Amino acid sequence: MITVSSCKDNRTVDDSVNQTETQDTVYDETGLKYTSYKGLVMAGYQGWFSAVGDNSDRGWYHYKNDCGFHPECSTIDMWPDMTEYAKQYVTPFKYPDGSAAHLYSAYDEETIDLHFKWMKEYGIDGVHIQRFVAEIKPSNPKGKRHFNKVLENALKAAKKYGRAISVMYDLSGSSPADLDYLVQDWKELQGMFQLFDNAENPTYLRHNGKPLVSVWGVGFNDGRKYSIREVDKLVTELKGPKNEVSIMVGVPYYWRTLNQDTESNPALHELIKKVDIIMPWAVGRYNIDNYNPNVAKKDMEWADANGVDYVPLVFPGFTWGNLTKDPTKYNSIPRMGGDFIWKQIVGAKASGAKSLYVAMFDEIDEGTAIYKVKRENEVPLNGKNGYKFVGIENNLESDYYLWLTGEAANWFHGERGYGAVKPTR
Repeated sequence: MITVSSCKDNRTVDDSVNQTETQDTVYDETGLKYTSYKGLVMAGYQGWFSAVGDNSDRGWYHYKNDCGFHPECSTIDMWPDMTEYAKQYVTPFKYPDGSAAHLYSAYDEETIDLHFKWMKEYGIDGVHIQRFVAEIKPSNPKGKRHFNKVLENALKAAKKYGRAISVMYDLSGSSPADLDYLVQDWKELQGMFQLFDNAENPTYLRHNGKPLVSVWGVGFNDGRKYSIREVDKLVTELKGPKNEVSIMVGVPYYWRTLNQDTESNPALHELIKKVDIIMPWAVGRYNIDNYNPNVAKKDMEWADANGVDYVPLVFPGFTWGNLTKDPTKYNSIPRMGGDFIWKQIVGAKASGAKSLYVAMFDEIDEGTAIYKVKRENEVPLNGKNGYKFVGIENNLESDYYLWLTGEAANWFHGERGYGAVKPTR
């Protein structure tokens, strides 16, 4: 790694201020597989599930609700297809025939390896590993240990299967002081895992000549404790005086118009102009009937005019009856046999998008998972009072959404033969 003198990017400097000389970090990209997000279809990866009996010592973390983990009490709406998992854990749930239902732990190396194996098999470029700031603080040593282990396993599997990988910090539940700790954690990861070493991590994602790190959760009007200005300061610290990284920010869906799910604060636009990529959070914002591709089109026009890359988000559907303890919220946004996500993919492509963020690879709490899950007629029982688990359509294979996401990746890689009509398997 060497540094060269360059003028400061005019996106980060007010026109009324004289630009100053800085030392811009330049990285050797020899041997790297992914030197740009452009052309890639990547998913978010939660990695937060643990099980009673694994080595994380966190119990049924993220499977359990505040009432525990048993019939009529869980956070997950969908149930993974456990056929291929080497390590499985018996749960309190049963199938109609009385047999025990099993689940996995993301703490296990075998689990992460299997997931990355699927990414390669179906042609999905890779994932952004979520890192929840509220769970990796010194006050939560088990949480930090868990997410460090998940990242360790994921980096190993990404290298093994040639999949792109990057770190994404989720600010949900954070305080202003936690943002300072994020900077410390990011520095620790670089040393602990040699993130920027080309031989050790040849598939760590680069963009605009720098390793990419993402910060999710700025500009939402849902009462967060930190401000846009504090995240602006965080971005400045992450980049450092030598512009050491590229940054993607996760923002609300209506970021451009500063309304609906977004703070009415122009400071958000000034922050966006300082980063490399913007990714608006679309989950739950529309269904198949009211999805409007013109939103992404106008977003991209703004981003292009301000020198920022734009990555639209697509998701297969949404359900969170168990998480909210409200059976009326099952299948809140139906998947429609893949028609819903394909409509978004078509809209993104038509709007000029060069890459995608798929939410999510393994999110079964809100039912946005694309990995292998049980069908409607295969899920375990979930007690009475209307509670159940939601499966994908009975006429689909458990891997259907992995396959369909892989088809989207083919399209974004430049393969022909794709269009408005959903591919037939």
